[in-house]
Amino acid sequence: MSTTVISFFTAIILFITSVFSAVIPQKAPTEPAGEAEEHTMPLGGGADPWFYEHDGRYYYCYSLGNGVGVKSADSLAALWDAEGRRVYTAPAGTMYSADYWAPELHFIDGRWYIYVAADDGANENHRMYVLSCDAPDGDFVMEGKISDSVDKWAIDGTVLQYNGELWFIWSGWIGDENGRQDLFIAHMDSPTHIDGERVLISEATRKWEVNGMPINEGPEILYHEGRVFLVFSASGSWTNEYCLGIMTLVGDPGSRAGWIKNPVAVFTQQETAYGPGHCSFVTSGGVDYIVYHANVESGTGWGGRSVRVQPISYVCGAPVFGKPLPAGSIVKF
Repeated sequence: MSTTVISFFTAIILFITSVFSAVIPQKAPTEPAGEAEEHTMPLGGGADPWFYEHDGRYYYCYSLGNGVGVKSADSLAALWDAEGRRVYTAPAGTMYSADYWAPELHFIDGRWYIYVAADDGANENHRMYVLSCDAPDGDFVMEGKISDSVDKWAIDGTVLQYNGELWFIWSGWIGDENGRQDLFIAHMDSPTHIDGERVLISEATRKWEVNGMPINEGPEILYHEGRVFLVFSASGSWTNEYCLGIMTLVGDPGSRAGWIKNPVAVFTQQETAYGPGHCSFVTSGGVDYIVYHANVESGTGWGGRSVRVQPISYVCGAPVFGKPLPAGSIVKF
């Protein structure tokens, strides 16, 4: 079967599953295996939540303004209330001293890394940086900027591990002026270095991607049964219309043609869950969960974000997110 035919059928499946996302009941079709606790949504205030599991231990990596904090626990249920620790504080007077955004903790090739956007206090100088440490809650050190050769504005970096290779995916500017954010990918020859040129794989063109500003950001990888999905946030994060879109890997990850974008959003605002976006994924008790932020009150922008967790399901091997659960909902994990 040709790549064109495969891409066509993939697009159809994505469209069908996105319809399911809009109409399935808000109660999850699956229940976690073993013991689980009930949690009321939202868990609490926060933005760009990064939950991560490695060897049965769970981690929450979060921004501290001029540095990064990490919480850890033996279960997903205990993670939110676990005691956190500052694992890095930026030195003053550098290009990476301020505005730490959306840190992500990854375990790659036997070492722990945190990928985070930072600047010198001026947003136009935001770039991606990488920290490293032998332990996930130890004292991280700055490895330096992680960038391709053009070195343009960049935030929300994440890592795709695919067929024994590493790829860096982030949100950035085509040029040097604000007004549009696109998704780029570049090959990595190590967890701290990009050795290829950036490739544009997605830009905001559809109605659900351009509210407030044409934005594609917050790219996150979801692996499921050998398939790779890229879930991203669209529209302005300060708007009620902030939402999630999805792309599926169908070929070379380093090429635009290797990704098929679903034509419609897959996770959009509901009452008391306005502007749902910037997610991460974690598995517990045999269930996959999406972790994201949303606002309880309409129009509260960046100041009203809170962290939510809810299970996801799959149809024909593709994820179905359903609807953001309203505030006060009970979720077991």
